[in-house]
Amino acid sequence: FQKRKECSAVRIITGSRRGRKLKTLPGDAVRPTPDRVKEALFNILQFDLEGRVFLDLFAGSGQIGLEALSRGAKRAVFVDSAKASCGVVLENIHTTGFENEAQVMNAEYASYLLRCTETFDIAFLDPPYRTGTLTKALLAVTPHMNRGGIVICESETGLVLPAEVGGMTLKKQYKYGKVLLWKYGKPRQSTGEGDAE
Repeated sequence: FQKRKECSAVRIITGSRRGRKLKTLPGDAVRPTPDRVKEALFNILQFDLEGRVFLDLFAGSGQIGLEALSRGAKRAVFVDSAKASCGVVLENIHTTGFENEAQVMNAEYASYLLRCTETFDIAFLDPPYRTGTLTKALLAVTPHMNRGGIVICESETGLVLPAEVGGMTLKKQYKYGKVLLWKYGKPRQSTGEGDAE
């Protein structure tokens, strides 16, 4: 087994920064979402991104949040517990020119969400596989989602997530090889209230 010496290349698939190359950390510390899965993810979100606030909770290289900005999201917040990852995210933000639309937080997800007062329209959760983190992160992020909000989780096959969590409902599960994507939705209208968004 030989450690990769160079950063593997990932890119913005489409939108205003289409084709822009992004850096990722070398080695196996970070597992970038494959292009095929990323494309599928944004096919799921294609009609929901314009003007939205996006949370990339386990940001890694930041490629998912930057793709969201390239496709019309208004703002993205990138959270990662590793300083090295946050450094790469900042480089990629500079490369794509999204300094005014992006915020990077070097924090563990639970502590960030505990003190976070912001709410989001879309969140993407892709923690390390087989750690039990995803279920906890999903529960922790739901109070920060706006009405009509969407949470997409990426996991390994074999994981079972709840059908309902924190007022959000599992809408659909997608399988791409050994990767699962889970789409959760929050109602646009609270029960008993007549003011739909």
